[in-house]
Order: sequence, then C-alpha cells, then structure tokens
Amino acid sequence: MRSKTTASIILTLFAVVAMAGPALAGRTLYQSKGQTVYVPVYSHIYQGPKSRPYNLSALLSIRNVDYEHSITISSVRYYNSSGALVQSYFDKPVTVPSMGTKEVYIMERDTKGGSGANFTVRWASESLVATPVIQAVMIGTASTQGISFVCEGVVIEEH
Repeated sequence: MRSKTTASIILTLFAVVAMAGPALAGRTLYQSKGQTVYVPVYSHIYQGPKSRPYNLSALLSIRNVDYEHSITISSVRYYNSSGALVQSYFDKPVTVPSMGTKEVYIMERDTKGGSGANFTVRWASESLVATPVIQAVMIGTASTQGISFVCEGVVIEEH
C-alpha cells in the first residue's frame, strides 16, 4: 500500500513539473550590452477574394525593462518590402531610462513600407542589462471591421 502511495506522489510531482515547463517558458532573463534587432512590420495586409490591401498603422515600441540602467538607441531604420531604406529615425542617439519606453509611429495611410516592411533597432548600454522588449503593434479599422496584432523583434546581431 505504501509503495502505491509513494508511486502516486512521484507520478503527481512529475506531472506538475512537466506541466510547469510551458508556463515558465517566457521567463528566461537575457542580458546584453547591445544588439541589433529586426522587427517585422506590416503597413498593409491583403483581404478578400480580390486580395485588396487593408491598411494598418504601426507602432514600434522599444521598452527598457532593466530596473537600474538606461539604454541608448543609436539607430532605428525603416525598410520597405524590397529592402530599400524608407526612413531613418533619430538624428542622434536617444537614451531610454530604466523602465522607460521610446516609440516610433507609422500612420495607417503611409503605405511606403508594404506588407514586408521592417525596422532594425540598434541599441547599446555601458553595463550588462536585461534585453529590451522590442515589438511592433499593427492596428487597422475600416467601417465596423478591425484588426490588431503584435510582432516581436528578433535579435540578428549581438554587439
């Protein structure tokens, strides 16, 4: 009887640990002194049987999630679907304080980027910091229809 109880407890603990893995998946802390981050952006998507463009606004959000140190953004570049530079933001480096956010907004009627647009964000810090959360939020509304979604940045270079 006792061995069944022990086996049951061990099996239950194993199941709890196995199920906790996915719940903790996004909680790994990454640190760096600087990176270049690629962020997909959509100035429009296609809809309906005629594949008509549905325009979207885009908000690039660069969030410094380090409690103690600031980060410096040295460049934010916006590219179109063909890979051509559409616009470069920030003439000089911009400091984002600890727990602060810097944003770049692309209006819904600005379709220069196309469906394959993207940003590259280059940031640095003098100290090892928690890597910033860099995302693009796309939103579009027409009549009674609306759509919104988020794209996460992907590190393409470590500095």
